Amino acid sequence: MSDRAVEGGHSTGKEVERAVLVGVEFTGERRRLSRVAQQARTAAELLHEGDTPTASTGDLDFDAGLEEFQELARSAGAEVTGTVVQRRDRPDAATLIGPGKVDEVAGVVASSEANLVLFDHDLSPTQLRNLGERLSCRVIDRTQLILDIFARHARTREGHLQVELAQLEYQLPRLAGRGKAMSQLGGGIGTRGPGETKLETDRRRIRDRIVRLKAQLETVRRTRQQQRQRREAVPVPTVALVGYTNAGKSTLFNALTAAGVEESSRMFATLDPKLRQLTLPSRRKVLLSDTVGFIRNLPHTLVTSFRATLEEVERAELLLHVRDSNSPTGDEQKAQVEAVLAELDVSRTPTLQVLNKVDLLPERDRLELADFAGADSIAVSARTGDGLDKLVAAIEERIGGAEAPDPTATADFRIPQREGRAVAALEGGAFLENKRFEGNLVLFTAHGPTSLLQRYRRFTVRPL
Repeated sequence: MSDRAVEGGHSTGKEVERAVLVGVEFTGERRRLSRVAQQARTAAELLHEGDTPTASTGDLDFDAGLEEFQELARSAGAEVTGTVVQRRDRPDAATLIGPGKVDEVAGVVASSEANLVLFDHDLSPTQLRNLGERLSCRVIDRTQLILDIFARHARTREGHLQVELAQLEYQLPRLAGRGKAMSQLGGGIGTRGPGETKLETDRRRIRDRIVRLKAQLETVRRTRQQQRQRREAVPVPTVALVGYTNAGKSTLFNALTAAGVEESSRMFATLDPKLRQLTLPSRRKVLLSDTVGFIRNLPHTLVTSFRATLEEVERAELLLHVRDSNSPTGDEQKAQVEAVLAELDVSRTPTLQVLNKVDLLPERDRLELADFAGADSIAVSARTGDGLDKLVAAIEERIGGAEAPDPTATADFRIPQREGRAVAALEGGAFLENKRFEGNLVLFTAHGPTSLLQRYRRFTVRPL
């Protein structure tokens, strides 16, 4: 259920979004789990030999995808009134699911009084037009549903620009036959956003708007670059949280930085990037970045449109890949995230696997996960705080080497007592040892970030 402000002099009220979901699987093109995922499943079956499997690998993959799509619908404000599943060898060119299944969907729509049909698949302009004519309600495909959720959660000007750009690039080849869905007066899921008011809005106007949006986003990108250059003047490493949507990234972000950003079980609750400072045990500072979650079959237009937001991922010295250790499709989710990271060309960035939500696991599985976790995997619970000390120590270890932007160093200082600010700064940002007084001098050994020690190098006994 969602609120709608109806424009044009009409009253404002609550419109019930009653949706019928259509899940589609093409057996001739069934997605295969990666070799790593297959090996992991085989190992799990050997560990639990004798347990009765709940479903085949293919069924588990499809059922998990359908459940995820239902959560997407709820995140968009829809009330799911029915679900129709279609399995066939290949897509139908006219309607994707074939005429017989279209009639079945029409019957479910009529019996449930639904006003919306959501397809867990992308629809071509022809399929969208044909389905709209055959069904007595609006038809939305997967990409348009995700765009609508992004429009809900955009908070900054940059976020709104990126959402509008993605929506217009999606709509451009689908102008013909859009009818009511191209009008602000239509309302409902999939119509929020740029709000074209007339069907005769031509492609030239949309292309012009796309050009203007890209120019505005380029200005945002340059501003972000200037801010980054100012940050890099004092070298502070950036650590970026990445992962599947609803893996607990924002909860972990809050647990590490006390930032207080929104935590939600709804998908894509985090859209605009967040940056907060994290102090490590050595008192070195790093910037922690919370980013938008990924999802299976993430539309390419979103990756392109949100590249400015994802620049923090591209610039990061370390990635924390947050994974839901309680998810039955964790291996597939990992593969989906890695595919997006490859598209961003950051596959070679050092990555630490953060196996989150261990508090939801049974004790036996938790112990097995602890045994499984190695040098590049840390089991944590962002909600309870378990394992966070180990995670912070692992971050310290991976960014504290000689090749790090701001490695740690040790230096001996002789500072006049009148330079109290220098002493206080070093005490606040480094560890001091052997502190003593000789006349009007303060002598000590400091161990901390090189950038801090260099700032007061005029007081060092010997060059750093």
